[in-house]
Amino acid sequence: MKSVVHWFRRDLRVADNTALYEAIKRGEQVYPLFILDDSILNAPDMGAARISFLLDSLRELAGALSGLGFRLTVRKGLPENELPRFCREVQAEAVFCNRDYEPHCQQRDRRIFNLLNAGGIGFEVFKDAVMWEDGEVLTRTGTVYSVFTPFAKAWRAKTPPAPRPRIPAASHKTKPTASLDIPQTSASLGFPLRQKIPCGGESAARDLLHRFVSERLFDYEPARNFMAVEGTSQLSPHLHFGTINIRTIWEAVQRVRKPATPVQNKSVEVFLNELVWREFYLQILAHYPHVATGCFRPEYDRLQWQSDENLFQSWCSGRTGYPIVDAAMRCLNATGWMHNRNRMIVSMFLAKDLLLPWPWGERYFMQNLVDGDLAANNGGWQWSAGTGTDAAPYFRIFNPVLQGEKFDPQGEFVRQWIPELAALPGRHIHQPWNHQLVLSAKSNYPARVVLHEEQREKCLALFQAVRGRPPGRMPA
Repeated sequence: MKSVVHWFRRDLRVADNTALYEAIKRGEQVYPLFILDDSILNAPDMGAARISFLLDSLRELAGALSGLGFRLTVRKGLPENELPRFCREVQAEAVFCNRDYEPHCQQRDRRIFNLLNAGGIGFEVFKDAVMWEDGEVLTRTGTVYSVFTPFAKAWRAKTPPAPRPRIPAASHKTKPTASLDIPQTSASLGFPLRQKIPCGGESAARDLLHRFVSERLFDYEPARNFMAVEGTSQLSPHLHFGTINIRTIWEAVQRVRKPATPVQNKSVEVFLNELVWREFYLQILAHYPHVATGCFRPEYDRLQWQSDENLFQSWCSGRTGYPIVDAAMRCLNATGWMHNRNRMIVSMFLAKDLLLPWPWGERYFMQNLVDGDLAANNGGWQWSAGTGTDAAPYFRIFNPVLQGEKFDPQGEFVRQWIPELAALPGRHIHQPWNHQLVLSAKSNYPARVVLHEEQREKCLALFQAVRGRPPGRMPA
């Protein structure tokens, strides 16, 4: 092929990039392209944190490509219009890109395939964002796994592929193309950033990976649940935007684990399992696209949630009266980040204590998280709400006080985000209603908007009304 386009989407890196490697291997002239997709920018769940991270990553990508002799072209509009137009400008014979698994992206790619093929232009899509696609990990009868544990067992039984080879420098000089300047801020696209988020880009991703595997990997299993401890990898936004690939992460982990002790290896296995969870939720979304707009278990679409906007705003702003919930939400609002344990706590609190529709919280997360990812976010919310793939989940209801006492035992995380409670000793900070400081006029920390003990019973009754039989029991 003389001229090909590599269409960057969620693969914003030059290393270990399947479609980019194939484009350079097979095309004499390669034109890298990124399209600021209006349909994504105008989606109701889009947020400033993700756009800012994207723009960071694009600027670094443009520099990395330039160092190899390529020029990144940036366009804005609908890909159905911009991509065929660009192909005509550079006289491309084919477009190469990596597969995107979200339902609306799959539909878009089918439309683009038809448009390009009608003009005699090839459209080649490659597996890259995952180790195994949805059709590669199936039950013995050829069906899709809907429970994580057997899926993980089958997934782990396969041999992971190695990272793709390093791409060479450009062999032919390409003609200049008209390109937008990459916006310096998300505000220029209509999304003013009010959060302090981490840096995007491939080098930041590799630095994070190096620090994690060399400093925190072997303590991951005990440390990952404690909010005041920096125990997680924080690679999720980089995986979402493809500034690093799962193959690269997997290889880095395997490289350092060989001299590990059995205890350390347990932490390694727990971390690797988190990567499998990501692919589990991706294949659920691919095979059951209805989860993007409703419950995985359709019978739960009949649940009679409340529609109390005041309660929702209390949750959003971190003023529910439950310190661990409020600290987590204030952290999200300030940083675009939330610890995974806190994601479970606050999402379960919204659904099972406030009895509000889980899609309200799911959208709020997408609007504010720097790593907002449809498959992972939806899967996590449905797990917490009890409407998803979990085998026995709906009567699992976290007690926010016990969660705080267990995973923030000294109240360090709460004090960081709730200065109103900074003077409380550790034994009182998760139940401030029992302490005179909060009961006095000196503190403006709010009273509890609901009582967990009462709401738990209401939640069980809510599910029982749909299921038609008494609920089982699990610890609060």
